Amino acid sequence: MGMLDKMFGSYSDREVKRIIPIINEIDKLGAEMEKLSDQQLKDKTFEFRNRYNNGEDLDDILPEAFAVCREASTRVLGKKHYREQLIGGVVLHQGRIAEMKTGEGKTLVATLPAYLNGISGKGVHIVTVNDYLAKRDKEEMGKLYEFLGLKTGVIVHELNNDQRRESYAADITYGTNNEFGFDYLRDNMVIYKEERVQRPLNFCIVDEVDSILIDEARTPLIISGAGDKSTELYKIADFFVKKLKEEEDYTIDEKAHAVMLTDIGVEKAEKAFKIDNYADLAHIELQHHVTQALKANFMMKRDKDYMVKDNQIVIVDEFTGRLMEGRRYSDGLHQAIEAKEGVKVQRESKTLATITFQNYFRMYETLAGMTGTALTEETEFREIYGLDVIVVQTHRPIQRMDKPDLVYKSAKGKYQAIVDEIIETHKSGQPVLVGTTSIEKSEYISHLLKRKGVPHKVLNAKYHEQEAEIVSRAGELGNITIATNMAGRGTDIKLADGVREVGGLKIIGTERHESRRIDNQLRGRSGRQGDPGESRFYISLEDDLMRIFGSDKLQGVVERLGLKDTEAIESKMVSKSIENAQKKVEGNNFDVRKTLLGYDDVMNKQREIIYKQRSEVLEGMNLKEQIRDMIEYVIDSAVDSHLNNVTQGDYDKEIDALILYLQDIYLPQGSISAKDIKGLESDDIKEKLYDIAIKLYEEKEINIGDEKIREIERVILLRVVDTKWMDHIDSMDHLKQGIGLRAYRQQDPTQAYQIEGSNMFEDMIHSIKVDTVRILFHTKIEVETPQRESVIGSTKTAAVHGQNNKEEQKQQPVRNDIKIGRNDPCPCGSGKKYKSCCGKE
Repeated sequence: MGMLDKMFGSYSDREVKRIIPIINEIDKLGAEMEKLSDQQLKDKTFEFRNRYNNGEDLDDILPEAFAVCREASTRVLGKKHYREQLIGGVVLHQGRIAEMKTGEGKTLVATLPAYLNGISGKGVHIVTVNDYLAKRDKEEMGKLYEFLGLKTGVIVHELNNDQRRESYAADITYGTNNEFGFDYLRDNMVIYKEERVQRPLNFCIVDEVDSILIDEARTPLIISGAGDKSTELYKIADFFVKKLKEEEDYTIDEKAHAVMLTDIGVEKAEKAFKIDNYADLAHIELQHHVTQALKANFMMKRDKDYMVKDNQIVIVDEFTGRLMEGRRYSDGLHQAIEAKEGVKVQRESKTLATITFQNYFRMYETLAGMTGTALTEETEFREIYGLDVIVVQTHRPIQRMDKPDLVYKSAKGKYQAIVDEIIETHKSGQPVLVGTTSIEKSEYISHLLKRKGVPHKVLNAKYHEQEAEIVSRAGELGNITIATNMAGRGTDIKLADGVREVGGLKIIGTERHESRRIDNQLRGRSGRQGDPGESRFYISLEDDLMRIFGSDKLQGVVERLGLKDTEAIESKMVSKSIENAQKKVEGNNFDVRKTLLGYDDVMNKQREIIYKQRSEVLEGMNLKEQIRDMIEYVIDSAVDSHLNNVTQGDYDKEIDALILYLQDIYLPQGSISAKDIKGLESDDIKEKLYDIAIKLYEEKEINIGDEKIREIERVILLRVVDTKWMDHIDSMDHLKQGIGLRAYRQQDPTQAYQIEGSNMFEDMIHSIKVDTVRILFHTKIEVETPQRESVIGSTKTAAVHGQNNKEEQKQQPVRNDIKIGRNDPCPCGSGKKYKSCCGKE
């Protein structure tokens, strides 16, 4: 491969050759741009926008736009992009990764594609590793964009929603991966579209792309809600249902796998929980907990459906009788069983929304990235993100000397050698940056230096501003800086006067990191822009990497040599052995990330369906047809589950159970009896039940008004979807935790997760439809002009809840042509039964 590269050039060399003509074109335009006045240069932005809006492609505008940005940067920042930076800019615009060494000015490189893509007005996101760098880059580069007439925003932790919305509305927005990701999740939890802060994800440049898309990819973003109240409510609901009597307070419908409160049971619930209208939307959480407590206590059987093992509820597979370790019942049923059995109710904090960085960043229309070290992970970038890595040559040749590793038998001997080397180097005034793999090891070296009375600084990574300042001064004469390998990324170390003469910045690595990329980053802190420098790694056979992944062959060599603690060896074989160990770890880590993504891809498809539908509802989609479809689905599935394959002996019982089940959802008592539908074909029964439902639905629509009923449907559906989705996330998470055990049964865990996850998703969709219909038919309406909860000013809407001013309510006409059961909720909206309200009068 090395020989072929020499003959034909590497992949990067060939790709860069294809970009060179564009760079030559930009260079030619330079003289023309220099002649323009400031105002003429600014006016170019409006010209480009008009051309883009009239159908011209950004690729066609690129040479002129880059030339304009380059000239404006020279005037505003005093920095003129050199050819290598122009190459990097083109690579980013093409949606690729530009590998550019430390000190090559990547922050300035990003201004070129950011300006070009900012012209579209669709938004450009520039992602950094911390808030400090986001603010710094926005302030510095914002001057350039502002000069050219583009707006710049920054997203940092302390901003409120209005400030975030304003920043996202800018042409170019800086921020961290966490902030962008969390805002995306929060936007998909809002009830009103005006609450959203982000726009559609368009063009994204990820700085330190390897750190964000690879190192942080194993940890998904999770928004959690405090679950103390919810957990306690499971216990309270359990206490309540344990006192109820079958038939009198609740009925069991085994076909529909449901337990329902009777009218007497509802009255007892209202009394126990001190509420006036149990069916009210405001009490949806209480209804949920009571329903699950009923099911847990009166349908789920211990040692049949589940077992109590080690104080945990473990599901029994209904088909095989095996324990399904790690699997949890969805929709809060598992917690209800835990409360029933008196074991700890799990998940005191509830996952409300979650996404991996892989799946978040793959949603951008165009994704690009830059870093000093990406080539070692090129396979992962291609496979996971569809990104190729283009190595851009340095502006000046690298002068740094990378010395061979020194290998010691013991950690004690290694650290002693490191301290001796630091002291010796310090005598000449040459600055030293010591890289460690952990804060603990940084502090240990600091302790050894203090004992010798050597002045030094330890980098505290808690404060990014201080981190950047300490790192930036690491190149001053006589400075000794001890830092973790990753600290200070994004900050240049510039050599002070006199440092070049003493050999530049010396890098000492205290051990090899499990990733070659991290070692290369540490080395790359020295020798920027053709500066002199030096680097060397010190290793011991007791280091984690060598102990766990190092070869026995290397251990044998050291033993045969009879090395003392203070003696070291250096050889090509040692270096090769270390590199092989690192490759082994990198492979393992890639597999872990790939597995995580395999699981999240299942969730991602489901997330896309839910969020897409949610977005359509938020945008004002008319739900009338969808609600009618849901009503039809609920009736069809209820009839099928009760009457399909029913024996003659059970037929009458199932007809009664069907009517009782649908009364819990929508059927007014007395509107239909068993004798009305006995003997009919299933399709005829469905039609009769559907006609009643649609008549009720249309009457509700007339009474409330078309506009208000649509708003109510929207709010109900969003709340039901959110509640069910959160429970589903929880269940999928527990499924994932236990699914690894399937490998022992020769079953592919990812495939099993996909199959079971799909079944659970279908169950959730069924549950969403049933609950939406139930709540819509049970909802009492108060027409008023309330403040939207945590939303925007005051807008005319319909409040969907219980306790209202009765006098105002009674002004609403009560339709006498509707057949209302005495125990039905009164249509005036008081929250009382009809017999105790308008029926009494």
